[in-house]
Amino acid sequence: MRIGLVGYGKMGKEIEQIALERGHQIAWKVDRENPLKDQDTDVDMLIEFTRPEHAVGHIKWSLEKQLPIVVGTTGWNSYLSEVSKLAERLDGSLLHASNFSVGVNIFFRINELLARLMTSHTNYRASIEEIHHTEKIDAPSGTAISLANGILSNNENYLSWVCGENEIPHVNDQQLGVTAYRVPNVPGTHKVEYKSAIDTIEIKHEAHSRKGFALGAVLAAEWLQGKKGVYTMRDVLKD
Repeated sequence: MRIGLVGYGKMGKEIEQIALERGHQIAWKVDRENPLKDQDTDVDMLIEFTRPEHAVGHIKWSLEKQLPIVVGTTGWNSYLSEVSKLAERLDGSLLHASNFSVGVNIFFRINELLARLMTSHTNYRASIEEIHHTEKIDAPSGTAISLANGILSNNENYLSWVCGENEIPHVNDQQLGVTAYRVPNVPGTHKVEYKSAIDTIEIKHEAHSRKGFALGAVLAAEWLQGKKGVYTMRDVLKD
């Protein structure tokens, strides 16, 4: 598979290494000096890890060029409906995820199960904490938002979430608190906690490096080959 890397920062370099190890080719790399509009379309797949303000433009370009794209950038989900309609109209291929790590996607499922189990135990208060490196732009992380939405969809006691950056937010009875910390050199840690006066239940995922995210993105690209539509990592793991 010939891959175009849209974004060649730390994640792009990790993806390149894993893609080469798995027998793929890197056709070109997009960075500040080499924009996407200048690249040829002789590729089988795009993998995009850039910034929220650039992601939607990259997705639209790929769909218009009939190139399948895997997107790991977060913070652009307010445009998801628009992008999905475009993908449907152009019969395109898009796979997006808030986190491509296989371990994190297992964590998502555990979070949903725990949320359902805790619905009737109203003496426990749920909260989410996430820690990332200082270079991460969006807060809370896309992964934390997925965790929060997983709780909201499976526990009727919470109707919305509120984020505090570097401090625990004030919440009302039906709000879920999410705290986002930014500290140097942390690939990503996410913790879901249910706390009562008696005890605390906690589940946690801690990334040791970016390698798990990069491997998941390449696996997603391999899975997306030959498919049309809009998918997430949940679809990949079903297979």
